[in-house]
Amino acid sequence: MSAVSVLVEIRSIASSSKAIEMQRFFKTGNGEYGHGDVFLGVTVPETRIIARIYSDLTFTEIEKLTKSDFHEARLCGLIILCNQFKKSKDSAQKKKAFDFYIDQLHKDRINNWDLVDVSAPTIGQYLVTTKNPMPLLKKLSKSDSLWERRVSMIFTFAFLRAGELEPTYEIAERLLSDQHDLIHKAVGWMLREMGKRDPHLLRSFLRQYASQMPRTALRYSIEKLPERERKKWLLESK
Repeated sequence: MSAVSVLVEIRSIASSSKAIEMQRFFKTGNGEYGHGDVFLGVTVPETRIIARIYSDLTFTEIEKLTKSDFHEARLCGLIILCNQFKKSKDSAQKKKAFDFYIDQLHKDRINNWDLVDVSAPTIGQYLVTTKNPMPLLKKLSKSDSLWERRVSMIFTFAFLRAGELEPTYEIAERLLSDQHDLIHKAVGWMLREMGKRDPHLLRSFLRQYASQMPRTALRYSIEKLPERERKKWLLESK
């Protein structure tokens, strides 16, 4: 099994028409957040099927995928890494997978929102098992990299699933003044998930910050609240 074989599989089902649509959808034009990203035109379900076939790739081979110019290759590498993480019962191996992931993140290879969203909730499970995860989350939330900041927020999904709500609350606070729409969406999404588990905590956050929140973040965060209440919070926003 090798990265070369994975790329052969991906290319064999590539669609040039889908590639054009995906490059437009993922904002790959000049000045857009995905500038320069190259798509082959393979869907996520198709990529997941290939990832299952090549589930035993080594980190060396996975890295050949994550550093590829092709978006679907990077996505496939990350899905393989996540599958290995979920399958492993060895805490040392999970740590290696997490460290590998952070290295790829710092090398700007996890560089679009779907790559973050498909991987961070799973890989973030490692942080739930550590004694003090907040320093790393805070550091990522202050990064100049849009993708590191988004990862800091989406990592907290793992904590929510484990019943720990405080990391989501704190990282959302830290990202409230972020200027990028993709961070507004991530903050709102995680607050909405927090609210599903503890509506009172979400309302506490909103009472303190609704007037400061970017409208996109606010809209995302209140989607599951009653309509009358949603209207009330929107009136209090910017």
